Amino acid sequence: MGILRLSILLVFALIVGTVIGGHSVSAQDAAGDGGSAKGPLGDDPLDGSEFTPEVMAAIDRGLEFLAQTQNDDGSFGKSGGYAGHAGITGLAGLAFMSQGNLPDEGKYGLHVRKCLDFILSHTGRSGFIAGGPGSVSHGPMYGHCFATLFLAEVYGTSPNPELREKLTRAIDLIVRTQNDQGGWRYQPVKYDADLSVTIGAIMALRAARNNGIKVPKATIDKAIDYVKKSQNKDGGFSYTLNSRSSAFPRSAAGVCSLFNCGIYTGEEVENGLKYLMQHVPGTSGGRASGHYFYGNYYAVQAMFIAGGEYWKTWWPAISKELVDKQSKGDGSWSGSAGKEYGTAMSLIILQVPNRYLPILQR
Repeated sequence: MGILRLSILLVFALIVGTVIGGHSVSAQDAAGDGGSAKGPLGDDPLDGSEFTPEVMAAIDRGLEFLAQTQNDDGSFGKSGGYAGHAGITGLAGLAFMSQGNLPDEGKYGLHVRKCLDFILSHTGRSGFIAGGPGSVSHGPMYGHCFATLFLAEVYGTSPNPELREKLTRAIDLIVRTQNDQGGWRYQPVKYDADLSVTIGAIMALRAARNNGIKVPKATIDKAIDYVKKSQNKDGGFSYTLNSRSSAFPRSAAGVCSLFNCGIYTGEEVENGLKYLMQHVPGTSGGRASGHYFYGNYYAVQAMFIAGGEYWKTWWPAISKELVDKQSKGDGSWSGSAGKEYGTAMSLIILQVPNRYLPILQR
């Protein structure tokens, strides 16, 4: 049964598009005048060269690090006040799933199962998902949204009644806490909004909707309006509607938000992609960016969906940079929320070309 489900995923991934040839270009060529980079949603952007021996080795070492650092209760997060964090646990589960592992199936199937059991056991009657102290002290809606995304992706491959019921509760909480502007903020209450939490909510909603969970159209429409109002004249995105400066991480989130809301073309998308191409990893713009893993987690998804020269420029740059940044000792990546967070984010980025996660189907 496990082999059958994995085979179905592989076939689906292959059906999405045909393999094409490609070549690397400069960031200037990709961003070119008049939007010369083709996309979004043109031909399949993958050409079969994405998984170099260096990338494959980095993935293997990173997954082994995560497997060895999972807590006994199935959670992840040991350092920096993020112990037993629901969001980091969800991201680690997604990192394992990005290689094709499912609950109890695959080399890391047991680890996915333990992630799932932990998150299900920490889903309250209100639908809110919270793990250890870090889950409620570091912007709890971040953790809730990442954990909900994980539940939705698992449900898309391994549906069961308990999972559906708790996923539905988690999604209903997101719907209930959307504020009047159309966004979400740190706390699970209908009050304020910022773009960085809003993208997490949108990703969870999109993944759930893809897998048969009801999401009101009005919720998506309000989210689209909020994201569009967050964009600045330079193509970048502001953190809140009252703070109008642009920055790479939230701009990557902004473009990814538009794509996940079904907006694939138009001035907002074109300008957003042009802004991101000023921050290609390894360039001066890329090095100047904070919130490195968060920004590139969304940027690589945006570039994969956009395809064309955007992807052909971004993928070689981010994959090389992540390989270079990996610890030569334990195979981890160190992020602002600890090694488990940085490693999970890096592994999801490096495994985007696998297309095993339903949310990453173009």
